[in-house]
Amino acid sequence: MVKIALYQPDIAANVGAVLRLGACLGVAVEIIEPCGFPFDMRRIRRVALDYIDHVEMRRHASWAAFQAAPERSSERLVLLSTKGRARYDEFTFQPGDTLLLGRESAGVPPEVAAAADAVLRVPLAEGMRSLNVASACAMVLGEALRQTDLLPGDRDER
Repeated sequence: MVKIALYQPDIAANVGAVLRLGACLGVAVEIIEPCGFPFDMRRIRRVALDYIDHVEMRRHASWAAFQAAPERSSERLVLLSTKGRARYDEFTFQPGDTLLLGRESAGVPPEVAAAADAVLRVPLAEGMRSLNVASACAMVLGEALRQTDLLPGDRDER
């Protein structure tokens, strides 16, 4: 399955939105700490609502702990970044991909970017800096699930 990983997120509401997205599309969400806010499920639940009860969520104490997880050896890490050279809509996704999103304030440090198997960007209108993390995640995740026939209902509707 395609997964989402949030690297040291700064904004609890964005974590809640991504958790809700994961629940609705059947995608696990991994959170790489430390977060830029006290991790409080009440704050996150304000956006995630009761959807949070339906998402597989895993927290990692650090980048090193995330990298040490056994499944990392068989999954591609696909970083979404404004600095990506490749467009997400021209990339070929695979079922085991993990979409990595950086901090809202600073993205990811160079050593995290270097660990990615691919660095993708969402094309934007001239003069625009970036999308909200949850919005970018939704766009790219939708494309990844479409390409891999993993959108909910894909097997039943075709």
